[in-house]
Amino acid sequence: MSQRNPVLITFTALLAIAVCPVSAAEPVAVVHQILQQTCYDCHDEFSAEGDLVLAKLPWDLQDAKVRRRWTQIHDRIAAGEMPPDRDDLSEEDRKAILTALQQSIGKAEKAEIQQQGRSSLRRLSRSEYEDNLRDLLKLPHLDVAARLPEDRQLHGFTKVADSLDMSSVQLNAYLDSAQAALQQAVASGVEPPLQVRHRVTGTRLFPSGETFGGREAMFFARNGKMISSARVKELTPQEFDEAPVELALFRSATWPYFGYPRGFVAPVEGEYQIRFAARAVRQLPGFRLVPAYDPLPISFRARQPSGADVSGDVRETGGWIDLQPEVKTFETTILLKAGETFEYSLLGLPVPFIRTDGGFFYDFPPMPADGHRGAAFEWLEVAGPLSPPQWPAASHHVLFGDLAIGPPEPTSRLPVSVISQQPKTDARLLFHRFAAQVAGGPLSDHAADTYLRLINAELDAGVPFADAMLKGYQALLCSGHFLYLTNPRHAPTALASRLSHFFWNSRPDERLLQKATDGELANPEQLQAEVDRMILDRRFDRFVNHFTDQWLNLSNLRRDLPDIRLYPEYRKDDYLVDSMERETQTFFAAMIRDNLPITTIIDSDFTYLNDRLAAHYGLARQSGSAMRRVDLPEWSPYGGLLTQASVLKLTTDGTTTSPVKRGVWVMEKLLGQPPPPPPKSIPAIEPDIRGASTVRQLLAKHAAEESCAACHARFDPVGFALENFDVMGAWRDRYRSLEKGVEITGIDRAGHPFKYRVAAEVDAAGTLLSGEQFADVHELKTLLVASPRQLARNLLHQWTLYATGAEVRFSDRSEIDSILDQCAANGYRTRDLLHQWVASPIFTEVESTP
Repeated sequence: MSQRNPVLITFTALLAIAVCPVSAAEPVAVVHQILQQTCYDCHDEFSAEGDLVLAKLPWDLQDAKVRRRWTQIHDRIAAGEMPPDRDDLSEEDRKAILTALQQSIGKAEKAEIQQQGRSSLRRLSRSEYEDNLRDLLKLPHLDVAARLPEDRQLHGFTKVADSLDMSSVQLNAYLDSAQAALQQAVASGVEPPLQVRHRVTGTRLFPSGETFGGREAMFFARNGKMISSARVKELTPQEFDEAPVELALFRSATWPYFGYPRGFVAPVEGEYQIRFAARAVRQLPGFRLVPAYDPLPISFRARQPSGADVSGDVRETGGWIDLQPEVKTFETTILLKAGETFEYSLLGLPVPFIRTDGGFFYDFPPMPADGHRGAAFEWLEVAGPLSPPQWPAASHHVLFGDLAIGPPEPTSRLPVSVISQQPKTDARLLFHRFAAQVAGGPLSDHAADTYLRLINAELDAGVPFADAMLKGYQALLCSGHFLYLTNPRHAPTALASRLSHFFWNSRPDERLLQKATDGELANPEQLQAEVDRMILDRRFDRFVNHFTDQWLNLSNLRRDLPDIRLYPEYRKDDYLVDSMERETQTFFAAMIRDNLPITTIIDSDFTYLNDRLAAHYGLARQSGSAMRRVDLPEWSPYGGLLTQASVLKLTTDGTTTSPVKRGVWVMEKLLGQPPPPPPKSIPAIEPDIRGASTVRQLLAKHAAEESCAACHARFDPVGFALENFDVMGAWRDRYRSLEKGVEITGIDRAGHPFKYRVAAEVDAAGTLLSGEQFADVHELKTLLVASPRQLARNLLHQWTLYATGAEVRFSDRSEIDSILDQCAANGYRTRDLLHQWVASPIFTEVESTP
């Protein structure tokens, strides 16, 4: 990279200015002449506003950092923000400097793209690596991502090329992950594992045969009334047949808790089928059971059978099931590791408060008028592991084809041996077959020989055939043929790979590869058809989940637990948080699948709700855990991503809301107008949970600093409009505090007494930087939806980062505008935007013909 003397640049520019008019001068001369006349005084070595000394800023536009700085200058001038007094720069000069910068920056970028592509070569992120292995090896439940170091984020994304570096530590982790995956793909034995079947009833539904957590939280019942465990033991088989003993639960599963069936642990890792009979009930005074009014959602949690003190992995499995008021038989499939069991996990119920003063016991919350909600289990059966339709399973065939298997060899760590009469011949055939699947096409003999030499060396050293093959496979899975994504301009199948890693977070399937090989993806109609097919595929959920995790920061949803002093109603409400996440994921998927207008990001007359979210939003009662589209009443402040509970929770710290944090998040994530970082010398405001000062008062003092006022005017108003939503996104009219205001007392959902105060009234009014005023979030939404082009532009920018690993470049802007122009007439609908963007040179990196 060439380095130039900035003083010489300035002298050269001034010399050019002296001998020719602005319109005829070189771009560098035009830029420096105008900047010297209007901007040097504020951006000299003594003032350096914005840490920018213009006279010393190089003009080496081949340097990406220098080019980025000149792009910022261009954008500030184009927006009328530089110089601050618009009259200091004539329209003629403004046009001249913008034209000069556009020509120069655009020319430098196009030259770089022509030589290097839009982004540098990048490795797979750890989630991509895991999903690629899952699809390649036909192991849908493979779990190896945790073996890899966390990927660094850039602009919120983990797929940006500049952040996906490779070190020896990371390479060793990829080698370890590949080895673990390959070993799991090998058949676990010569014959399928024996299936165990375990049935439990009565007190055996619980590990100790006794209840745990207080009688209100859990007891055994018969004929709708509590029955002691001692009495259960006295029941005759005839009495059991006449009326079963039910395990009645009225609490959610969280520490300390253990509620798994007695006597069962998974002998090996695999899928297990669960069948059980249960109903949703209400507990009335006297420990009586009556049918519930509404369904009750439950799931199962895989865990070690270690008693109340759970250590290690505890994870939800089997999905959500809605128990009904009448007894029904339900069925689901859960995933267990060897030595694990599973516990009943009722969603959204109280979690008893543990007292240790004077002993270890529980406080259960007072009984509501309708009784405590709960579930009653009659019996449960578990069978597994479930065997695949063929043995060895499909994953084994990916590695070894139809070669016979036998007992494990003494020198091998694998559970079986693979029998080959011609090891080196079979090794070549199998490796080329596997490599073609890995690379998306045949591997040349020259490329394959490197790995075959490794395999043959292992065989020559007496290593068993299967182990030697895995050694070669492992090396291939950590090579550039698998670990790195190539630029679409460099290989015919690379466009298929970019499509599949965008929509499926993984490798292309055979159909997509074939269309790429045949050149059909160059046909816009064929490309659109493939996009539509991929959206309908179940793997599209990966895109929805990963993209919203990164674009909206949804992966951080479970950070910053609500402060239970101020918000006791949210204590340990995991069901609410999980429902928040599902609403956003379902809503965003619908935006694409249903081709909804881009303004749906800000406002909509519907959302996706279940029973818990409907109650949280103060809307009509809903039944069950499934997310369903619900039309919103006109008065509702909800609708659109902007006011979803997940977004509103993400933009708080759990203790208090921050107009700054929420405003900055909206400007950056939804509108694509991120503010500059705050000055290092200005501390952030600290929330006043005593209630002495409102957030607006604290911010008014903070923004009184001249260096803060201009930026705060951009995002504070948007944040003020969201102040009617508390730390979990529920509507409020007043703030809460610990010292000032009207005292509120009660017992929370865990049986814990609480006390907080209702303080100042929320003021949600504000004035945008444009001068437009609003009184509340309804009026703010009206103002924001009036700029659909900006919303659409931002989403295109976010997709570009996620798909290509690079930001939208200065030279891409005209292409972005072209996409927007094509979608404008139909209201910038989301799927239309997606189709046009995928077909553009930004995604395909194939220049369109004029």
